[in-house]
Amino acid sequence: RSAALRQSWGAGDGDLVALYVGRLAAEKNIGLVIKAFEAMQQSRPNSRLVIVGEGPQRQALMQMCPSAHFAGMRSGLELSAHYASADLFIFPSLSETFGNVTLEAMSSALPVVAYRHAAAAELIRPGENGQLIEAGDQEAFERAAIELAEMHTLRAQMGQEARITALGQAWPLIFQKTEKIFRQVIQDHAPQLG
Repeated sequence: RSAALRQSWGAGDGDLVALYVGRLAAEKNIGLVIKAFEAMQQSRPNSRLVIVGEGPQRQALMQMCPSAHFAGMRSGLELSAHYASADLFIFPSLSETFGNVTLEAMSSALPVVAYRHAAAAELIRPGENGQLIEAGDQEAFERAAIELAEMHTLRAQMGQEARITALGQAWPLIFQKTEKIFRQVIQDHAPQLG
């Protein structure tokens, strides 16, 4: 977490920073990120929105939400500093096959507001490490973002649970789980094979 980075976004210690990371294109549904942020600002005027990424919608999004900080494309340590310096992650895409950004945000202890789709559907336990919304329910999506914005303690608890979930996705653990499944299948079918 970087106080200097947050300061460059216009965010002080007590301010809330919502983050989006991804391609700035229509299929990512970023208009909903801005709507959710505007709803959050009504209850928490000290909220900030940081958008990381590039794409064909950048100029239109900058016009829609001139108060947002558009960080451009980031990678490596710069990207991880952006995740670590935010307070929650907003991701309304329905076009992902997995969505690595969901796991990346969770690994930085960010609770995620997302649709029940792709990686979010596999990783998020609603009310525990983030909020899952049924696909297309924009009002519920906005309400979930507002709820997390308003509840500092809950947001922090969910963030810690999100990090624990992400740590459970390390490659060695995934290999162990896969090997265990293969061994169980072999054991269950061994008499039939002999």
